[in-house]
Amino acid sequence: MAKYKDYSYDQGVFLPVYFDRQILPGTFEYTLSHLIDNELDLSVFDKRYKNDDTGAPAYDPRILLKIILYAYSRGITSSRKISQCCEENIIFMALSAHTRPHFTTIADFVSSQDEEAVALFQEIILICDEMNLIGREMFAVDGCKLPSNASKEWSGTKADFKKKALKFEKAIEHIIEKHRQIDDIEEKNNIIESDAKYMATLQKQIKKIREWVNDNDDKPGAGGKPIKSNITDNDSAKMKSSKGYIQGYNGLAMVDSKHQVIVGAEAYGKGPEQDLLKPMIESTKGNLEDSVFEKTLLTADSGFHTKDNMDMLAKEGIDAYVADNRFRK
Repeated sequence: MAKYKDYSYDQGVFLPVYFDRQILPGTFEYTLSHLIDNELDLSVFDKRYKNDDTGAPAYDPRILLKIILYAYSRGITSSRKISQCCEENIIFMALSAHTRPHFTTIADFVSSQDEEAVALFQEIILICDEMNLIGREMFAVDGCKLPSNASKEWSGTKADFKKKALKFEKAIEHIIEKHRQIDDIEEKNNIIESDAKYMATLQKQIKKIREWVNDNDDKPGAGGKPIKSNITDNDSAKMKSSKGYIQGYNGLAMVDSKHQVIVGAEAYGKGPEQDLLKPMIESTKGNLEDSVFEKTLLTADSGFHTKDNMDMLAKEGIDAYVADNRFRK
């Protein structure tokens, strides 16, 4: 009968860990670490910190970039989960040199570095181009709908919001009138206690609406008519997705066919893609050069097909292949 060595998963072991030996050459984490340490100009982050003479030392942006980008490559996007990985996963420990940044630090870094991220993205594209990773034979553009941290119930025009505020005010008046008609003291006290919280919520929402209406204007649509704004996140838009209507963004990417390197990426607060083809072409030109489409094919699905877009592509001299949404007609 076969005999095997005993083993148990219910045990631990103390190991001497050298962080530099955990990041092995040839791995993604090694390339990421080398790129951030040696190739990228991260001076764009320095202006964010003003703690030369006073204040606590900040986390090095290199450390935060390494763990965030490595986490994204593994499908981890939660700042809490990234922070947990820095406590438990040896690769995250090595990349962060076991500095263990708090999840709020990670979340703040991600949410507040939009301008710096654009500069880094453009620099990385140029590095990929220098390494001949961008074939420039064909670019493909497509997008997906991404939800934002905003409720679609708070979407509308200024007229819609004014109606909603009036509706809330009428609800408060109805509650007050109901209290006047109640004779039973005990029942009245119970109802007043529960309704008081509801009235406070309504008054808070009315204040929120009034302040937004006073400080903002309607967003103009393509035809000149106002389109729906959102009080919580006015850059986002209410749009139809495969999972129904969401309040969010249309995330578009222009991808090179050789190694699937993203050469252009933007998030737009607009659901339809017809008006987004030209901005994506201009964005890609800005990341590479204006003449990039002289020899590069462009492909797109029927969501980008309009007569104006076809005229624009012809005028720009771009060899494009866009699915015709009127082909069957």
